[in-house]
Amino acid sequence: MNKFFELGEKLNIEKIAKVLFENQKLRLSKTVESKISKSRSFLEKKISKSSEKVYGVNTGFGSLCDTEIKKKDINILQENLILSHACGTGDVVPKEIAKLMLLLKINSLCLGFSGVRVSLIKHLISFYNKDLIPVIYEQGSLGASGDLAPLAHMSLPLIGRGEFYSKKGIKKSKNILNKKGLNLYRLSYKEGLALINGTQFMLSYSVWVLLKSIKLNKVSDLIASISLEAFSCRAEPFSKLISLVRPYQGQLDTINNILNNLRGSKGIHLNNDFVQDPYSFRCIPQVHGATKDVVNYFKKIIEIEINSVTDNPIVFEKEEKIISGGNFHGQPLAMSMDYLAIALSELGNISERRVYNLISGQRNLPKYLINNSGLNSGFMITQYTAASIVSQNKQLCSPSSVDSIVSSNGQEDHVSMGANSALKLNRVLNNLIKLLSIELMNAAQAFEISNKKSSRVINSLLKKYRNDVPFIESDTDLYIYIFRGIDFINNKI
Repeated sequence: MNKFFELGEKLNIEKIAKVLFENQKLRLSKTVESKISKSRSFLEKKISKSSEKVYGVNTGFGSLCDTEIKKKDINILQENLILSHACGTGDVVPKEIAKLMLLLKINSLCLGFSGVRVSLIKHLISFYNKDLIPVIYEQGSLGASGDLAPLAHMSLPLIGRGEFYSKKGIKKSKNILNKKGLNLYRLSYKEGLALINGTQFMLSYSVWVLLKSIKLNKVSDLIASISLEAFSCRAEPFSKLISLVRPYQGQLDTINNILNNLRGSKGIHLNNDFVQDPYSFRCIPQVHGATKDVVNYFKKIIEIEINSVTDNPIVFEKEEKIISGGNFHGQPLAMSMDYLAIALSELGNISERRVYNLISGQRNLPKYLINNSGLNSGFMITQYTAASIVSQNKQLCSPSSVDSIVSSNGQEDHVSMGANSALKLNRVLNNLIKLLSIELMNAAQAFEISNKKSSRVINSLLKKYRNDVPFIESDTDLYIYIFRGIDFINNKI
């Protein structure tokens, strides 16, 4: 197991997963240090020898871009920028996503186009390696001009302000820095702006949801396979011939997953008592497959973004240019996050429909999957719960990327609202896990009632699941088992 990740390598989702889940430390190579130093040296020469205005270096910000800042004040300007832009509110961002923000900001600065000093990046690396993760708040970003408020909160501990996450809760950063013997950092020109300009808030949520979505696509197929067996469904809809005449990759991948899950099962191949199955079973390849194709598209967008420079202005040392543009604008992320939210919502939507069928009393299954229904309500209300969550997801799928509100006195007159896209997307993902837990509970109950003999994969999964969630003989408080199912999906599949 590699204990270090060498910054400067091109990142992809698999590498990020290793850095996060194997707790790799970060380190700078000499090559990357040299690139960063050259960028900074060019900026220093430009500022010392020229009276030209450089946005955010010797000018104000936003609509104050024409306000010239005296040379003696340009370092103070950067600290003021961090302080004034730390206007976040709402709930605290989960620590794992805040840690991703720090990682992705460090990686972006290491590309060598931001004009910052090596010392700043090393300071941020020391935070990351010592698990000193700044506390960030969910609300405050418009998803353009960079994720200004969230990134300002990420940067506050550099100057002894703001908070860190700790094992004992949230603690003032200055107290923790004193205990660790770490000095405060003195920001120089361009550094404050480089820290808060960028898409790392949106991007961190995107990466986190993508990592989970890749897994949940397979989990959805696995749980659906149990439902197929329990509801005595036919095998024909999972013929590969179907995908030959409509060759979407996601559809074929879903068919392959279902067939692999049910390999060795006689049940799915002998269920010929019913001419056709409801769409929620028969169209699993088409619906689950469409979501897979969206996830694959989203992955391409994210892997461009994690290797991009999204602050402003951008320092092109070789071309001897400093260009103020719009790479901080979150529209590519905002639109793709809205798209992924719809795709994940549909996995939950079709899952709830399978639950509805499983408890309907059809195909030799008892009503509500319980003996003595009437005295017992069984799994009746699990479908109500699923329906309410599905409805909420539909509401959350209203796109944020079509909205914009003018800011900064009209200078920033079109924004992406990508931060809102990110927060909604994460809620849709967490709702999907709840829905899959409900389907798994119903599918396992129905499967056991039907007394089927399935494949090694399904039998092994259900045996493990039964360690956490028992077969239900009579009415009980089912919420306990929904929560256990959520934990099972997150940590045991």
